[in-house]
Amino acid sequence: MNSTEPAQYLFNPVIPSLAVAGSDRRFPVRRVYCVGRNYAEHAREMGHDPDREPPFFFTKHPDGLLADGGVFPYPPGTRDVHHEIELVVAIGRGGADIAVEQALEHVYGYAVGLDMTRRDLQAEAKKMGRPWAVAKAFDHAAPCSALVPAAEIGHPGTGRIWLDINGEPRQEGDLAAQIWSVAEVIAHLSRLFVLEPGDLIMTGTPAGVGPVEPGDRLSGGVQGVGTLEIVVGQ
Repeated sequence: MNSTEPAQYLFNPVIPSLAVAGSDRRFPVRRVYCVGRNYAEHAREMGHDPDREPPFFFTKHPDGLLADGGVFPYPPGTRDVHHEIELVVAIGRGGADIAVEQALEHVYGYAVGLDMTRRDLQAEAKKMGRPWAVAKAFDHAAPCSALVPAAEIGHPGTGRIWLDINGEPRQEGDLAAQIWSVAEVIAHLSRLFVLEPGDLIMTGTPAGVGPVEPGDRLSGGVQGVGTLEIVVGQ
């Protein structure tokens, strides 16, 4: 190819997407928002007071999604990668300044996700007052199961959320323990950004976060939504 010719991907852009459970459809992903410290016990284990903090958000890259059953390559630049199991919300109808009472009408479906975190880089960023991007938005940092439409399962507000590593329990909680409900998270986020179809929201993790090592098998789920399994690569 002549070096002056544009790369092929400029003409055939790859749009990140998630499978829709039980069908051959896919859900194109526009943005990935994440809620920080949305379970009281997790907030405490990270050294914060959950009773005094409003929700805050950070983002991951859509092309950082990793499908269920995939291999999560151990990322460079870190020696301390942590798991965080989460309920994922998929927005099907956009809007701004969405009222809490109408927020769930904007949800297309739900999935199980992992907010993989380079914890040592995050700690360094916190100490220096810098953004978390290198800790949260690296390649393959957002493993996610197939989406299940809300029309099929409703809107889970309670239910077990868990993660095992190599068959040993690591994280255990209940959606009812979220500080901010899904509807409240959507309403708050929509005051900061115009939400659009294709947006994902990772809604926070329960207590028990910790490190992973190459060869570990992570298996987790959310009651009534589904399960997610990945293997940590080299």
